Amino acid sequence: MYCDITVQSAAFDLGAEELALRAHAGDAGALVAFQGMVRAHDEATPLAALFLEHYPGVTEAEIRRIAEQAAARWPLSACRVIHRVGALAPGEPIVLVIIAAGHRAGAFAAAEYLMDYLKTQAPFWKREDFVDGSSRWVEAKASDDAACGRWHD
Repeated sequence: MYCDITVQSAAFDLGAEELALRAHAGDAGALVAFQGMVRAHDEATPLAALFLEHYPGVTEAEIRRIAEQAAARWPLSACRVIHRVGALAPGEPIVLVIIAAGHRAGAFAAAEYLMDYLKTQAPFWKREDFVDGSSRWVEAKASDDAACGRWHD
């Protein structure tokens, strides 16, 4: 399986990434793309920015491990994951997962699996900076753990 993982501060181009992945997709019959964006509200106070930090090298290795686990569960031909770090404004793309597989069921399932594990296992530290000047570090959410738990055997 072709797999490309990037953690970057720069924005990405969904169309360009999809075309690039298709060059490695072989005879895949399905391609699923998920793009996550920063929400403006998670609480009553609007968000000014979401700030993400990571540990270079460790984060990419963990994302690759998650992608390899997905490939062990579904027959994937190609995978592209981009996760952004730094200060991101509401509405900006924060994560991209593109999966190419032989069939749509595997592509959809693998994309969901990757996102559930990215939310719970990938080592990112997130701080919400609010428009009123306050900020707080984002803690793990039980709802994300529950979503990830459905994949356990």
